[in-house]
Amino acid sequence: MEIRTATAEDWPQIWPFFDRIVQARETYAYPLDLTAVQARDLWLQPPPDHAVVAVEDGEVLGSAKMGPNRPGAGSHIGTASFMVDPTRSGRGVGRSLATYMIDWHRRNGFHGIQFNAVVETNTAAVHLWQALGFMIIGTVPDAFDHREHGLVGLHVMYLPLT
Repeated sequence: MEIRTATAEDWPQIWPFFDRIVQARETYAYPLDLTAVQARDLWLQPPPDHAVVAVEDGEVLGSAKMGPNRPGAGSHIGTASFMVDPTRSGRGVGRSLATYMIDWHRRNGFHGIQFNAVVETNTAAVHLWQALGFMIIGTVPDAFDHREHGLVGLHVMYLPLT
């Protein structure tokens, strides 16, 4: 599996699983009516952000975007978002993207990484982040309207890099 910078040419392979994941209402609070162009503009933002794809045999298996969590005085803390094609789950794609993301933040001098909204019922993601050293530093109760579980909490997670 290769992880490389995402390009506009990758978007036609990213969009189907991006939309499927958003429409599932289990992990992302993006608007359900996002068009492909609006979603592309959210995901493939210019520097200082950085988007990547995990590719195998020419097929995009997943994607991640990363960069500063906040501008200005908060720009020393990074953040990231991940989407793995649900038909490709269980193959280590998420872990590979996560490892790349952590290394990218270190190489670019970030002090830490903060995830603002990890859905507490997304136990696979919570487990992965904790296995990679992230801590749950707080949970906002009832902050996410999950399709199946109703109102559930959003974890704020943090990984110090220095």
